[in-house]
Amino acid sequence: MHRHLADDLSRLPDLLRSAQDFAARELAGLAARPVARLDGAPGPAPLPADGTGAEGALARFADRWAPGFSASAGPRYLGFVTGGATPASVTGDWLTSAYDQNGSGAAGSWAAALEHETVRWLRELFGLGEEHTGAFVTGATVSNTVGLAIGREWLGERRGVDVSHAGAAALGPVHVLSGTPHSSVAKALSVLGIGRDRLREVPVLPGGREAVDVAALDAALSALDGRPAIVVANAGTVNTVDFDDLRAIAALRERHDFWLHVDAAFGGFAALSPAHAHLVDGLDAADSVCVDLHKWLNVPYDAAVQFSRRRDLQTRVFHNASPYLGLPTGEPDFLHLTPENSRRLRALPAWFSLTAYGRDGHREIVERNVALAARCGAGIAATNGLRLLAPVRLNVVCFTLSEDPTPERVAALARSVAASGEAFLTPTVFGGVPGLRAAFSNWRTTDADVDRVLAALAAAPTG
Repeated sequence: MHRHLADDLSRLPDLLRSAQDFAARELAGLAARPVARLDGAPGPAPLPADGTGAEGALARFADRWAPGFSASAGPRYLGFVTGGATPASVTGDWLTSAYDQNGSGAAGSWAAALEHETVRWLRELFGLGEEHTGAFVTGATVSNTVGLAIGREWLGERRGVDVSHAGAAALGPVHVLSGTPHSSVAKALSVLGIGRDRLREVPVLPGGREAVDVAALDAALSALDGRPAIVVANAGTVNTVDFDDLRAIAALRERHDFWLHVDAAFGGFAALSPAHAHLVDGLDAADSVCVDLHKWLNVPYDAAVQFSRRRDLQTRVFHNASPYLGLPTGEPDFLHLTPENSRRLRALPAWFSLTAYGRDGHREIVERNVALAARCGAGIAATNGLRLLAPVRLNVVCFTLSEDPTPERVAALARSVAASGEAFLTPTVFGGVPGLRAAFSNWRTTDADVDRVLAALAAAPTG
């Protein structure tokens, strides 16, 4: 055994304590460190020949790389839709690495059973019925891909084609309809061989809405003359967190034949709040559902879940036929349900957080973030030089400069705020106008953080 390996093994408890102490210091200083680093990273170093041992590696990381890591787990990182990591989920994540279970199957470990329990809890959390089964994946992109892959197989079933064997080309042109699809949907269609160009954007409601016009969707489906299609509905759009009328869309299946996939990456968490649960009314009618967990569940990257009503079609797509794995029977192993064979036990951090804080704890995070977004939106509307681009419907504030909001000037505002170290915002375009988004989904964020964000925006040059 290499001498550093042998030495590290003999000193493993001390090494883990060193890592624990370092992590604790980093987390304790999270609110004080710059939210983002815009300066250049160190240049590449040569690969060590003999190595430094784990203690030396930790010291080198602390000196060379740690200062440049963003505070993306902190309370004022408002870019994209980024959650943090609750204390319990960090604990579960550390144990995930320590146990190093391959969650692909049930043989020889209880890990798969824990994932099944966690999926059932999440299904209940989002108001889905027992007919929905699920599995953990890396993120919303893969979750959307899995749901659309099952939808593709469903189209084959309708047309008498076994797509998993014959290939997507055997389907011919596929019709995918959506109002304001996330970019990952087009990416999924590319991966699945359906093609990005097969995604047709249906008109949305007037008045600055992103929700699909159900009457327009009805007309688009009628124009297909009975040909089956895939409809991608949104439970929370990225710019304004608008929600399609899921119940009304599902009712269209009385007249039209389509697979209903719902992208509820972060908007699905509205189900936790009695004041906002009506936004996801009808989610249980979906054939497949995407929910991202490293967003509003506040578990470490990467973690998402996918749900589907048609596990039979799911295993037809993703089963791995091999003499040493066997064909899926009964309760199929997870390797037969998603693109991955080898897979990290992503369920354990979620299990820890759900066990530690329960439904009520996670509801409090959602409701607090919604209140903070409203507070931030009101502050931006009252700030000279800024204006809202859309109402604050849930947890995202979409805004821009009051005058001449060119891409260059909006980007300069974002850079100025990031350079202050106070906050990080990401750009967007809404209604043809360049703007910025502030997305609230971190369990640490408070009123005081919103005040600091507003102060940074007010201090940034807008001229």
